Amino acid sequence: MVEGCAPEELAARVDEASRRLRDHVVETPLIDCPWLSDELGAEVRLKLENVQRTGSFKLRGATNALLTMPPDRLERGVVAASSGNHGLGLAAAGQQLGVHVKVFVPTTTPVKKREAIERYGADVEVFGDDCVVTEAHARVVADESGRAYVSPYNDLRVVAGQGTVMTEVLAAWREVDTVYVAVGGGGLISGMAAYGKASRPSIEFVGCSPIASAAMAECVRRGALVDVDCGPTWSDSTAGGVEAGAVTFPWCRDLVDRFIDVSEPAIEQGMRDALSRQHMLVEGAVGVAIAACRADTARRGDRIVLVVCGGNLPYELVRRLVREGP
Repeated sequence: MVEGCAPEELAARVDEASRRLRDHVVETPLIDCPWLSDELGAEVRLKLENVQRTGSFKLRGATNALLTMPPDRLERGVVAASSGNHGLGLAAAGQQLGVHVKVFVPTTTPVKKREAIERYGADVEVFGDDCVVTEAHARVVADESGRAYVSPYNDLRVVAGQGTVMTEVLAAWREVDTVYVAVGGGGLISGMAAYGKASRPSIEFVGCSPIASAAMAECVRRGALVDVDCGPTWSDSTAGGVEAGAVTFPWCRDLVDRFIDVSEPAIEQGMRDALSRQHMLVEGAVGVAIAACRADTARRGDRIVLVVCGGNLPYELVRRLVREGP
């Protein structure tokens, strides 16, 4: 079991991380989204984590984790498991800080993402067909070798780093009513919601998941961490089960106002609209957030932030997205 904390303490950790990361990550833009604003009759803005260094928000948590580790731990190097973006973030952070990184990836991770991780100097090894299996193996390797394991989401330091997305959102637009965030292991939405609700309790946080792989959403609905069947989805960066004892589960249960699951056609349409109408190439997880925002009939406010969590879409999926479009 990874140690967690109360939401108030997590919010304080996010605030600390925002100052720590100031010279290490990009403060990403918050821009207008006219086409979705017109469609929904609301004011929609996009938080562009796709322009973060490495192309996703994951750099924030990985860097915060390394910056808060004792030097003697860092000297031994660190180990991680990742479907792609966390590995990229940790490899980039390790390169910047002079820390050796070994990343285990499941077989579902696109080859181009593996190669991108290696370009940052990390060692990459393929193991397992599901993120949970890969994570369990990586933890064993870390323990046996005396190296620190850095989880994509099941780590307070990582969650605090991811939450700094919300410190930037509120600095730019304190009046936001509702925030839509794609959910895999729940690290991003946990950190964002803890800080957001500590600052303005009225802000709604909506967890967005593909129907094909809605592990955290289903665990919250059942009230416990359980095995959830997960299938193929456009949203490969959020796919797979949730690790036993995940520190993010109570935060997702207590801080996320609701979860919305969306279909693969709706995800694909969201991605295609982002490309054709915003001229922005985004990952499947962003398509999930767009689709959930469109489907949300319970929204209480009209000032919306949609987190564009990443832009690392493999080229073969880009071709499929364009080829199968109207």
